[in-house]
Order: sequence, then structure tokens, then C-alpha cells
Amino acid sequence: MADPQRARKLADRIKEIVARRLDKGLRDPRLGFVTITDVRVTGDLQHASIFYTVYGTDEERRDSALALKAATGMLRTEVGRNITARLTPTLEFIADAIPENAQHIEELLREARERDAETSALAAGAQYAGDADPYLTPRDLDEDEDEVDEESAAR
Repeated sequence: MADPQRARKLADRIKEIVARRLDKGLRDPRLGFVTITDVRVTGDLQHASIFYTVYGTDEERRDSALALKAATGMLRTEVGRNITARLTPTLEFIADAIPENAQHIEELLREARERDAETSALAAGAQYAGDADPYLTPRDLDEDEDEVDEESAAR
């Protein structure tokens, strides 16, 4: 098993190489505006998972995924030429769900803000169900002394 720091360095290098190659352009018209977000390399440096996002519609995302799958061999060759590892890792492209997750979180936050506003509106006109101060007030010391005197007299 390789050093985790070496795996991180290799992942960063692969990210740079693939991003540079995609920036130069591939001869595939299906490839859209692709951004490499992250690369993770296994501990034995044999496999690299490349996470990417595509700006555009669902059809453009699907077409870009097919273009990346078709270009995997050429990109692996490019990576093999530019790294100093003994073996070139296999490449796997995985669509990153960051935009969808961010949109879902925004929707949840919007819903929470709406519920908070409703709760605040209800709380503004609310009244207590019982007394304003539901807690018992402490007894006066004079009453306590009278009770103790009565108990002593009863004995």
C-alpha cells in the first residue's frame, strides 16, 4: 500500500493533467463545459476516480458523460506520459452531484425560513394557556414559622 500523501499528490497531478487536456479540447462534439472537481486514487495507486460536473442541460450532461467514456483510453495514455509512477492507474469518470445537492440544500433552507416565519407570526399573537407565570412562588417565611409552631403544639 502506498503512502497516503503520495496518493494525494498523484491524485492532484492526475486532476491537473486531465483538466489541461480537456481544456485543450477533445475532438468529440458531444463534450460540453466539463469541470474536474476532484480525483481520488486508491491506496495501491491502481485506480483513479475522477469526479466532474457539466454546465448545461440533462442532455448535455449525458452527452458529455458518453464523450468522457469514449476518451478514457486517450486520457489514460496522457496521464501515463505525464506521471512518474511505474503503472498508469485506470480512470473512471463519475458525475459529481454537487450542483444537485446544493440546489436541494437551498430548497430545504427556503422551506425552513418559511416555517420559521409562520411560527414567528403565530407566536406574535399567542397568549399563555394558563397564568403568565406558571411556576409556584416561594412561601413567605412567616407562614413557615407558623406551621412549625402549630406542629409543635399538636405534639
